[in-house]
Amino acid sequence: MNENNMNFSAYERLLKCYESFQRKINFKPFVALVLGSGLGDYADQIKVEATLDYNEIEGFPVSTVAGHKGRFVFGYVEEVPVVIMQGRVHYYEGYEMEDVVLPTRLMKMMGAKVLFLTNAAGGVNFNFKAGDFMLITDQISNFVPSPLIGPNIEELGLRFCDMSEVYDKDLREVIRNSAKDIGMELQEGVYIQLSGPNFESPAEVKMCRLLGADAVGMSTACEAITANHMGMKICGISCISNLGCGMTEEPLSHIEVQETADRVAPLFKQLITTSIRNIADVVNSK
Repeated sequence: MNENNMNFSAYERLLKCYESFQRKINFKPFVALVLGSGLGDYADQIKVEATLDYNEIEGFPVSTVAGHKGRFVFGYVEEVPVVIMQGRVHYYEGYEMEDVVLPTRLMKMMGAKVLFLTNAAGGVNFNFKAGDFMLITDQISNFVPSPLIGPNIEELGLRFCDMSEVYDKDLREVIRNSAKDIGMELQEGVYIQLSGPNFESPAEVKMCRLLGADAVGMSTACEAITANHMGMKICGISCISNLGCGMTEEPLSHIEVQETADRVAPLFKQLITTSIRNIADVVNSK
């Protein structure tokens, strides 16, 4: 397949997904919110205008992770129009990276200006504990393929996009202030994405820490690169669901991750709601 055909194929597929969305939904979001583990039911408590299952969108990848509903929810967080991903697609499920980031590109085409990323992550910083929240200030994505590999889709962004401020400094300040408003302690740090689905070994956790990471997970960074390529404003919060392997004597399990995420979900949801309201005020004022 030559370069032009590859380029056309990727973009045409995205356009088909967008056309499929347009035929079914008449809604323009301002914020695109990706829900991580433990937050899936957040979408059910907003003012819902419409829902769209991933399998109703022509050519759209469908998440295989248990507990992920696999749909877009359109509605309002207070007065802010949002599209919410209720279940993301992960690289470890066996999809090509193009599939993993297609939802991000589609939400931008829907009209979203802000991408709000959330996840459950393992803490590799000894100052963290399970149940903490970490504002993502930067990221390391070298351990998974870049979503921008291959022919550049010129309609979406530049071939070589700047990465000096992936997580928007104004939005980071909004989230800091939102956390203060609700009396929440907020950690800050660097997120590193590894491929998964296995948890990291003790040596890999140490490697992540030596590289400058504070939290490790299996998503998010590739989505942020994609959104940055398209010129979206990006912010992100990790729920520290556990400390990395070797930092405690306990073996890791997905059950532990889910239990911690579920336990702190009410506070996480409060932070998301407050932050989205304040983000809309800040972005619209510029």
